[in-house]
Amino acid sequence: QFKLVESGGGLVQPGGSLKLACAAEGFDARFYAFGWFRQVTGKEREGISCISGSDSETTYADSVKGRFTVSRDNFENTVYLQMNNLKPEDTAVYFCAVRSLFFNRCDSDEKAYDYWGRGTQVAVSS
Repeated sequence: QFKLVESGGGLVQPGGSLKLACAAEGFDARFYAFGWFRQVTGKEREGISCISGSDSETTYADSVKGRFTVSRDNFENTVYLQMNNLKPEDTAVYFCAVRSLFFNRCDSDEKAYDYWGRGTQVAVSS
């Protein structure tokens, strides 16, 4: 049973930072590819980052490259998304998702992911 629980969202001023957590329950996170996505109401879900299950390769969308960092803590069984220099356009609900096969590589298509968390709201505003 794959269960994902996101946390760490909130309200932050432009230029601020937040660290989102995606806690994996019921499985060992280190063997699986995790994606971070975000969605603004009325818009399509956007893939923003991923860490692979094979070699922990990381990928980023151009919109967050250089500002966001994805990582995995095997002891905590948690995947993190460190978000720095946040902008108002980063405001969205953020989701983590996992591909359910061992050692999957990253994929930017949300259809490649099998299990999803419920999301955490991030608001960037002065």
